[in-house]
Amino acid sequence: MSGQVQFFFDFMSPYSYLASTRIEAMVSAAGGTVAWRPCFLPAILKATDNRGQGQIPAKIPWVVKDLADWASYLGLAPVKVPDAFPFLTTQANRCALVANDEGKGPAFSKAMFAAIWRDGLDPNDPAVIATVLRGSGLDPDRVQALAASQPLKDRLRAESDAAVQMGAFGVPTFFVGDEMFVGNDRLDFVVRRLEAARRTP
Repeated sequence: MSGQVQFFFDFMSPYSYLASTRIEAMVSAAGGTVAWRPCFLPAILKATDNRGQGQIPAKIPWVVKDLADWASYLGLAPVKVPDAFPFLTTQANRCALVANDEGKGPAFSKAMFAAIWRDGLDPNDPAVIATVLRGSGLDPDRVQALAASQPLKDRLRAESDAAVQMGAFGVPTFFVGDEMFVGNDRLDFVVRRLEAARRTP
């Protein structure tokens, strides 16, 4: 059983944001590591005939309350939905792939999530992405140019395909070995699985 947790996320997902604020500390305490794997949620939803929670009108008031409850429970600032919502975060997701290549993936991803869901900033504003990249120790112009290139577009598509092939139907989704856990509220189960694996001879 692998001690690494595969964390599939999309910056457009507020529940992925919640997971991003605590996954490293929880997994590290259980003796594991985290592989941050940005993907494209709409492609996963389409491939699995699923719908996002924002596409189900009856669910929206509950989601707003649930996000507020989770933020309060975790001691976070209230979740702030950007004025630009609904949005896609394709460029930011691809920047996260570049950040991974340069050893800055977790730092960039956590800061990008916070900019969107804590600060309510537009995730498609190049200036917002540039500020997050710069604060993560990355060259904004170079990273954004790479992220807009066809190879990075292909890589994001491949990550989304990989998530579907492994069984994902949304985000956040976590894998410990080939065992899948779905949703921010399943992180405790991820930790239990890691701890059980560590106790197994």
